[in-house]
Amino acid sequence: MTTPAETSFPKSQIRVLLLENVHTSAHEVFRAEGFQVEACTGALGEDALVEKARDVHILGIRSRSRVTERVLSQARRVLTLGTFCIGTNQVALESASQRGVPVFNAPFSSTRSVAELVIAEVIALSRRLADRSREMHEGRWRKSAPAAHEVRGKTLGIVGYGHIGTQVGILAEAVGMQVLFHDVVPKLPIGNNRRAESLEDVLGRADFVTLHVPETPLTRGLIGERELARMRPGAYLLNLSRGSVVDLGALAKALGSGHLAGAAADVFPVEPAGNSDGFATELRGVPNVILTPHVGGSTEEAQEAIGREVATALVKFVNTGATTGSVNFPHIEPPPLVDRHRLLNVHRNVPGVLSSINKIVSDAQANVESQILATNPAIGYLVMDLNREVSEEVRLQMSALETNIRTRVLY
Repeated sequence: MTTPAETSFPKSQIRVLLLENVHTSAHEVFRAEGFQVEACTGALGEDALVEKARDVHILGIRSRSRVTERVLSQARRVLTLGTFCIGTNQVALESASQRGVPVFNAPFSSTRSVAELVIAEVIALSRRLADRSREMHEGRWRKSAPAAHEVRGKTLGIVGYGHIGTQVGILAEAVGMQVLFHDVVPKLPIGNNRRAESLEDVLGRADFVTLHVPETPLTRGLIGERELARMRPGAYLLNLSRGSVVDLGALAKALGSGHLAGAAADVFPVEPAGNSDGFATELRGVPNVILTPHVGGSTEEAQEAIGREVATALVKFVNTGATTGSVNFPHIEPPPLVDRHRLLNVHRNVPGVLSSINKIVSDAQANVESQILATNPAIGYLVMDLNREVSEEVRLQMSALETNIRTRVLY
């Protein structure tokens, strides 16, 4: 008996669109599967993306592209979507779920790159290296020890103790810092890192505060005038998370008054869609402020790992229906498919759906090898392996259910 193909749709006809210079490691993963790959160097505006994505099966973006509800409504062939970065706020996730499109990101691959940049900036701020370097480029020699300090023995406050926050804590301890962290979810401390009672506790005790939180309604405007006032005089603030988290006007005032001694920002409320010379922020020209253009995860090592991580997840979903790691879908890791057809059914999560599906299967006298259902408040995701002879009949009847969002067959 010949081994069946992994997907019912010919691989040579699966089209992949990658935007914003997604690393070639992703191209290699897709091409190894026989998929067609088209790449664009920059982000696309909504109108252009609507046109480009119409006939695409897999869409890959980074942080500057916006996959809106309108884009998704027109990209009717899209099976899955990948953000080749940590964040997913640039995607209309609810709309993707309602259309049966799982979204995958890269929560791990750039962790070390961001964490290393944090520690580098902590040291640079403490030694005022950005100012000294600028002065040297301007032909000025300003050798001075006042206001320059070692970081050993200082306290680093971490707000958001996830993948990046924990790595930052490990590196900070390695250079002799004390680490205090706060997270809205209880987390186990690593090493000698200590848990703070609250955000206010971190702000009031840390010499350096670094932010590593996602963009949510709770984190927008997390650090404003009131929070900055709670920070220790002479402290430093670093934001390598999301631009909406910090009120930059209030931060500029806190720096200008001398309440804070310095800051570093890698993310901003509004960022250019591409490289340009027109960027503006309230922090430009402020002494001892390090500004970087969203490069926290922009290392060759991180981009290569991100390309491989996200592309592999996307391929695995297309080939097997696995959704482990998806940010908007229930997680299912189905067993290998052997001598069966696999139905992937996404439906609205309302009572009675499984009963209706089981009746269809029963009436078709299907021989079910495996059936896995997982749900979240919005959708249910069912993976069912059954005998080949009835798979198309079952698929058609599942697709006709009022609760159906998308049904696909693999073999």
